[in-house]
Amino acid sequence: MKHLILSSLKLTLLFVILFCLLYPLLIIGIAKILNNKGEGITFSQNGQTIGYRNIAQRFTQDKYFWSRPSAVNYNGAGSGGSNKGPGNPEYLKEIQARVDTFLIRNPGIKRQDIPADIVTASGSGLDPDISIAAAMIQVPRVAKARNISKAALNKLIENVKEGPLWGVFGPCKVNVLQLNLELDKIR
Repeated sequence: MKHLILSSLKLTLLFVILFCLLYPLLIIGIAKILNNKGEGITFSQNGQTIGYRNIAQRFTQDKYFWSRPSAVNYNGAGSGGSNKGPGNPEYLKEIQARVDTFLIRNPGIKRQDIPADIVTASGSGLDPDISIAAAMIQVPRVAKARNISKAALNKLIENVKEGPLWGVFGPCKVNVLQLNLELDKIR
């Protein structure tokens, strides 16, 4: 019995050293050699940081493009989904409320044309990007609210659009904070 306890303590100590000390130091070391030195990539305006590239922010005014909904209320301190399945009545009610709100604020849009990512939260609840379709469907509302041509907004979306990772993985997308910052420059 004493032998088993001693072996368990040795193994525990080994894992503590490996996973609580060496592994974190390795990850920090790798982060420090990258372009941003392991710091969050920020968006600044007038010398002040106003947001992070990889953390979504809430936009609800008609003059801005809206982000994906967030299951964590856009709180960057902790991410997470709602963990409600697609058959959960409470979840379906929540999605329906988002669809109804979107339709009210975006007249002329048909229910079946609403991209899923504009009414459903991501797994992390902090996804800063939306699909090109989710950006394009908001163009009429933003154009009307800002008195800007739809063509100018379409061009803006095209200018900030990001392609798939390494040109292969994932769809094209738009970072909502970046899009709205560029939108504010148009005036």
